[in-house]
Formats: sequence, C-alpha cells, structure tokens
Amino acid sequence: MTASASSPAKSGLIRSSMVLSGLTLISRFMGLARDLVLTARLGASATIAADAYYTALAFPNLFRRIFAEGAFSSAFIPAYTKTLVGDGQAEADRIASDALATLAAATIGLTIAAQLAMPWLMYVINPGYASDPAKFKLAILLTQISMPYLPCMAIGALLSGVLNAHRRFIVTGIFPTILNLVMLAAVIPQTDPIRAAFAASVAIPIAGVLQAGLLWWGARRAGAKIMLRLPKLSPEIKALIALAIPGAIAASAVQINIFISGILASQVPGGRAWTEVAARLYQLPLGLIGVAVSVALLPRLSSAIQAKDHADAQAATDQAIIFSLALTAPAGAALAAMPFFLIDGLFTRGAFTVEDARQTGQILLQYGWGVPAFVLTRVLQPAFFARADTRAPMRFGIISVVVNIVLGLALFQVIGIQGIAAATSAAAWLNVLQMSLLLAKRGDYTPTKVAWNRIARIIAASTAFGLLMAFASHNRAFIEAPLHDLRFLGLGAKEIAVLSVSALGVLAYGVLLLGFRGVTPTEIRAALRRRPGDVAVSPDL
Repeated sequence: MTASASSPAKSGLIRSSMVLSGLTLISRFMGLARDLVLTARLGASATIAADAYYTALAFPNLFRRIFAEGAFSSAFIPAYTKTLVGDGQAEADRIASDALATLAAATIGLTIAAQLAMPWLMYVINPGYASDPAKFKLAILLTQISMPYLPCMAIGALLSGVLNAHRRFIVTGIFPTILNLVMLAAVIPQTDPIRAAFAASVAIPIAGVLQAGLLWWGARRAGAKIMLRLPKLSPEIKALIALAIPGAIAASAVQINIFISGILASQVPGGRAWTEVAARLYQLPLGLIGVAVSVALLPRLSSAIQAKDHADAQAATDQAIIFSLALTAPAGAALAAMPFFLIDGLFTRGAFTVEDARQTGQILLQYGWGVPAFVLTRVLQPAFFARADTRAPMRFGIISVVVNIVLGLALFQVIGIQGIAAATSAAAWLNVLQMSLLLAKRGDYTPTKVAWNRIARIIAASTAFGLLMAFASHNRAFIEAPLHDLRFLGLGAKEIAVLSVSALGVLAYGVLLLGFRGVTPTEIRAALRRRPGDVAVSPDL
C-alpha cells in the first residue's frame, strides 16, 4: 500500500468495502445453504429438473448482473453524485425518478418480449436441450416464470445506486439475503425434483418484489424522494443512456462470458448444472470482494476526479487492487488446489452424485485461476467509469467475449466441458490486461512501486497457501479417517473435513500474509480504526 494508505479517506474506503463484504458474506453463506438444498433436491445429470432450473435462474440473472452490477453502477452513480453535490437533493431526486421510470418501462417491455419469445430463444440459450423435448419444455416454462425478476432487480439497481451515493451501504448489502430466504422456504418442503424446480422458479420473482421494496424503503430513509411517473426522455436521461449502454456491455463482459459457457455446457447432460454449481464457489469472491470494492470505489473516484485530486484517485485505486488481491488470490489458489475435495465435501448428497462432483471439480479448477481476473475487472472498471469513459471498457469487453467464444469452442473439442471454463478465465485475464495497458498509456493509473511490491508479496503468500491446500487435498483420506464415526449438526466425515481444512486454511493464510508482509498489523488496525473526518456508514441503513 502507499505510504498514506492509512489516511482517513483511504481507511474509509476499506471500511465501506468491509461493511459490504461482511453483509455479502452472510448472504453468500445463506446462498450456499440454498444451493446445498437445491442440489440435493434437483441433482444434476440424473434428472432434467436441474438443467431446466439453472437455465431459469441464469437468464434473468444475466440481466440482473448487467443492470445491478454493471450499467447503473457505472453510469448512474457518477451522474447522480455530481447532481447531488452540485445541484442539491431535489434535482437529484428528479433525475433519479426519470431514470427509474425509463428503466422500469424498458425492463418490463424486455421481460414480456422474452416471455413470449422464449420457445424460440431457448434454441439460442440452450441449443443442447433440443434433443430432449421434456427438458426443453420445462426450461421454457421455468424461465418464463422467473423472468419478472428482471424489472424488480433493475429497479433495485437504481435504488442501490442512490443509497451508495449517500454512502448508505447496509441495505444494499442485506437485500440479497431475501432471495435466499424465500427460495429456502419454497424448496425445503419439496421431495420431487420437478416440483422443487417449479417451487424455486416461482420463488425468484416473489423475492424480487420484496427486494425492490426493501431498497425503496432504504432510499426514502436516506432522504431521497423518488417518485413514480411516466417515462420521460429528458436530456439528462438521454445522456445517461448513452453512457449506460456501452457501460453495460463493458461491465457485463465477465457475465456474458459465463453465460456463453452455460450455452456450450448445455451440449452435455448435466453440464449446465455442473457449471452452475462450480459458479457458486468461484463467484463467491467476485460477489464478496469485487462488487463490494467496486461499489465503494466508484463514488470515491468520482469525487476525487471531480476535485482534480490525482493523488487521492491513485491511492484509492492502489488500495482497492491490493485489498482485492489479498483476498481473491488465495481464494483462486484454493479453488484450483482442491476443487473435487470442495465440491464432493459440500454438495455430494441426494440426487447429486460423486460423478457429478468429479465433473464439477474439473470445471472449478479451470475457473479457479481466473478468479483474480474476474475481481480485478470489477476494480479497474471504475477508473474508466469515474472519468465518464464507458466506451473503452465496452470495446475490451467485446474482444473478451469473442475470445471466450472462439477459445471455448476450440478447447471444448480438446479437453471437454472444462475447456469452456478455461476459456472464460483466459478471456477475463485478457480483459484485465487491456484495461491496465490503456490506463497506463493515458497516464490515468499505474500501480506505484510500493503497490507492486505488495502485490508480489501477496502472490507469494497465496502460492504457499495453494500448495498447502493441495497437500491437504492429496491427503484427504488421512484427514477423514479419524472422522468416520463423527456426526455434528447432521454433518458427516467429508463435510467436517472440508470445513475444518477450509477454516484452518484461512488462519494459515493470515499467518502467511503477515509473514510475507503482504499487509502489516499496523495497516489492518488503521483500516479498521475510525478517524475524525471518515465517511461513516450509516447505522440506520
């Protein structure tokens, strides 16, 4: 970190990120509980229910991530923040109300069109299902049921942007848990895979309505008075759309690549389910760290650039990259070092077989080495968006998608379904490389020597951690042997073993990180300590 990494504003950035990450961690653990129940009820390759359900979840989720974590995070927040600071709350409310009306109208129209066209869209989304009429029909119906989640989450994205501009992060961090709670309540009573798939799909739009309602309440509590009105293409909204469209393409490159991977995976029975289960683990650091840091960084960068404070913008980006890598590099190392151990220990039960776990583990290994790139993409994009440049990331995103498709098709023929995941990881690293080179060429951002030194130390600590996890995975039988007769809270030997190894691994990485001086105790205390002048995270929201 830079020498000034512990200054008030900078420690405030990490604290905001940590608040979001902590709340997201709760949501992700609940999501893991949801996924454990779903995989046990739906299975993977043994039934048609799993592939059909994961299609129903993936299609609206693609747009959710584009809108909620892409376009309106990149275009709306800087515009709203600038108006809020320069023209006051009333003018910011007017722009937000117009944006809400336009966004709601567009996504409702898109939802209806997708529902009507779904029988034909399914040939594009999952062409591999066409050979199984029962799976094909079920996937169409479940996706039509789940599509209304899209306008709910698009509205939620805008309201999240309002809350983030007001530095109110708690509601934004809490609202994802609603989806997990509603889906658990719907799926737990089910015993038949088809019925469980229907229950889960119906729960998705119900949760979306509840999530949008919570964010509306949070925005009102934050002081924003956003009104319902008819869409109006004011000059401000036209400018916002002009920024949002390329921004959506740029910010969603990773998600589009993942979605394309699912399309290719549909060629293999159970392939969609294997890919989605692997996604639950490798997307954990993306949602936990990448999105949290990106959300906290964009308002900070926007303010620094508006004030022409290059030093603050440099320090904030340095800190965001170091903080992200310190948490995601070891995550990627662990996923690549012990993929089958993780999947088999967590998911193999009920209709999800050992062979399903083996196939999913091979996919997870290839996604593992791409995890740092997935997160760095989210950290580097604000450096463009805060400068009102959405076109360059859009161009890089398109290149990344093309590379993913071509490489995925080629590797699929050579090494099978895991080649799809390898292509997605390679495309993500290409995206990071392109953004880094352009930022350096423009003089907007290059890591300082101190930052490079810390990055090297973090990589060294993560490599040592990965070797330690690979050793544990190789000696899995020895670790599980004394646990065979142990039962705790319904968990057996394999569950206790993988959870114990993971918990001890976290402690070991902490020791390695401090030992390699990737971070120092002083910096940790500085990041956690509240100082005069820090931007507080509202205790009310």
